[in-house]
Amino acid sequence: MNQVLASYTRPDGRRLEAVLGDITLEAVDVIVNAANQYLAHGGGVAGAIVRRGGRTIQEESDRWIREHGLVPTGEAAITGAGKLLARYVVHAVGPRWGMGDEERLLYRAVQSALSRAEEVRAQSVSLPAISTGIFGFPKELGVSIILQAVQDYLDSHPQSPLRLVRFCNIDEATARLFAQALQALV
Repeated sequence: MNQVLASYTRPDGRRLEAVLGDITLEAVDVIVNAANQYLAHGGGVAGAIVRRGGRTIQEESDRWIREHGLVPTGEAAITGAGKLLARYVVHAVGPRWGMGDEERLLYRAVQSALSRAEEVRAQSVSLPAISTGIFGFPKELGVSIILQAVQDYLDSHPQSPLRLVRFCNIDEATARLFAQALQALV
């Protein structure tokens, strides 16, 4: 069972939550997948999403690539969620640490993911710490950028249907970094 470690209600009434748990079990409109540009969901969060949600997610991802081409770093694609509790999966391509311009590209990936979620009128989104796993982005820096990107997106989209953004990580250290960041906002 996923556990909320910290919660922050923004002045506009929207809520941010730091969650320790499995993103594939999140009962939200959209979960965000930390994807690669090919949308080949073999390992990490991406592999877990396809294992629990079913092959249809990979099949829809393959179709996306055929129709639109590779997903550039800093951008996102969207598919259905198969057998997951969520309705959609947004596949955000974050940067690999060391490729250059990583901070801007991570910020852009988060903003792109939220924009895709808004396209399907999502009210709730759950996202992991994009790029901080196998892509090697330093966790503390990544958490800071992801939180800032979410805050800036919500600030600049007051009419967005998004009401709840959850930062869900199975890695306890990362989940606690998000909890500390939210507690610092109070």
